[in-house]
Order: sequence, then C-alpha cells, then structure tokens
Amino acid sequence: MDRHLSRRRVLRLAAAGAGVAAVGPWFLRAGYAQAGPPPLEKKDTYTVGFAQTGSNNPWRLAETKSMNDEATKRGYKLIATDANEDTAKQLADLDSIIAQRPDIIIFPPRESKPLAPAVLKAKAAGIPVILIDRDVDHSVAKPGVDYVTFIGSDFVDQGRRAAEWLIEATGGKAKIIELEGTTGADPAIDRKKGFHDLILQGSFKGTPVADPQPGMQILASQTGDFVRDKGRQVMQTLLQAHPDVTAVYAHNDEMAIGAITALEEAGRKPGQDVILVSIDGENAALDAIVEGKLGASVESSPFFGPISFDTMMKYANGEDIPDWVKVEDRFFDKNNAKEFQGKQY
Repeated sequence: MDRHLSRRRVLRLAAAGAGVAAVGPWFLRAGYAQAGPPPLEKKDTYTVGFAQTGSNNPWRLAETKSMNDEATKRGYKLIATDANEDTAKQLADLDSIIAQRPDIIIFPPRESKPLAPAVLKAKAAGIPVILIDRDVDHSVAKPGVDYVTFIGSDFVDQGRRAAEWLIEATGGKAKIIELEGTTGADPAIDRKKGFHDLILQGSFKGTPVADPQPGMQILASQTGDFVRDKGRQVMQTLLQAHPDVTAVYAHNDEMAIGAITALEEAGRKPGQDVILVSIDGENAALDAIVEGKLGASVESSPFFGPISFDTMMKYANGEDIPDWVKVEDRFFDKNNAKEFQGKQY
C-alpha cells in the first residue's frame, strides 16, 4: 500500500511517539490518537463519503450538485446521504458511511459541537476527513490533527462586510432585525459575531477598525434556521413586536427573501423604508437586488466539488495542507448584480 505522508504529518507522528507504518491499521497503538489525520492512499479511483445536512434550499442543492458533478467527472464513487436538517440523522448517516469504509469523507457538519465526535470516529476507523462549508468545535476535534482541513469562507468577515455596507447605506442610523441561521452552526455563530463586532464595538477580530455606531440599534435577533419560509414567519412575528424596524440583516439570502415577503404582506416597502442585506449570493437574491428590494448580498460559494477533490488529491500526494483552505467571496449590490444575474445558483 503506497501511503504518502507530508513532512508536517511525519513530524506530528514523531511528536506523538508513534512510528509511520506503511501497512496495517491506522491505530496500531494509543500513540496514534494524537498523530494526525489518517493518510490517504494514492490510487486511480476513490470512494468518497458525503453527508449533506439537507436539501431545503438552493444553496444546499447547488453544493450537492457540485460534489456529484465533480465525482462523476473524475470517475469516483460518491456515497451521498441527506440528513434533512436533522443533526441526529446526520450523525447516523456518518455512522453508516464509516461502516462502508470509503477512502475519505467530505462533509459539512450541521452543528459544530455535536458533529465533532463523528470526525473522531472516522479518524479511529482510519478514514481521513475534509470538512467543507462548516467547521466543527476545535476543542473537540482539531484541523491537521483529527481531520485534514476545513475548506470554507471567512464567515466572520462576511458578517463584517454586511455590517459595513449597512452602515454606509443607512448613514449610520438604523433599527435592525437580525435573522440568524441554524443555532449552533458555524456560519450562524461567525456571521453574527462579525456583524455585531463592527456594529456594536467598532472592531473586527479584536482590532479597532471603526468607531462604535451609536445610531445602529439591533432591536431583535432570532433564528430562521437558514430557511425561506421560517425567515418569513420569524419576520412576521418580529415586525409586530418592532414596527419601527428600518433594516434587516439576514444570515442568508433565503431568509432575506422570506423577510421581503413578510414586509410586503405588512404593507412595508423593502428597499425603501426597510433596507435589507444578506449573505450567499444566490440567483433569487440577485433578482431582488435588481428589483431594488434587497440592498446587497455577500457571496458564500456552494461550489465545493472542484476545490474539495483538488485538496483531497494534494493530500494523497503528500502535500502540506493548511488547516483552513479559505474560499474567496465576491460582493453583490446594485452596481454588479445585473452582470451576474442568472449565473449563480
């Protein structure tokens, strides 16, 4: 069996007090528990496990399609599951995938803390893991140690960029309703942090970048679970409690579109008396920007197939993989939305 270990992984093995075995089980003794991710054999074709969180919005559907398309293109077998936005089911799906002994598992964890033990299970079974889109709690499982890497956007930066745009669009004066993503999900936690840090503290990742914005008031913040209809329902409820709202920050486009519907049903004018900003950059959001109902959307790309399989092959070839493979995201507003309209997902 031809196993390719990078210098970084060899050093981690040595530091853990375990030798590098060319053959045999990954966990030959307890010392391997801290050795690093299991190696990936270099070969012509692979079986890849992919545990999706759900398929209830265009973003998830685009991500799944990207993974399927890239696997087909390369001639790999994809063991794909769908958790239907149920954390317990995603855990069960991963148990099933591990039992099928794929060469590698690539997946987005629905919640950062509950899914971390699944990464450790895969490691114990000798299966390397790459996380995409969402990360796990690093106090439980660490990149470069328990899994290969996290591939994804800078969610804190996405929240900051949304805040910067909203401050400028409102002249620094707004009464804001925030529609949060899934509670406990990495993007929801970080998109909230990036937005709140700039709006409330005038800082980004601990570094002062602007004065606190006393005219920017967050009236309420509640989860819409990244779902359009739930975003609509939550917006309806919060609008009744806070009719003086002048701005909405949604953690994704689907909830923003739901909020637009709720505002229109209440006789409000999204884009005029209520300014909205969101994250994802889907086609429906670009349409809403062109129509003047949504102000801006920070892109968060779902096209993980090519970058995931490229990273996987670099790992198999023994290359050093950073703990975070950062995805660069564009920004859409009235200046460029028409140019990209219909070209996203």
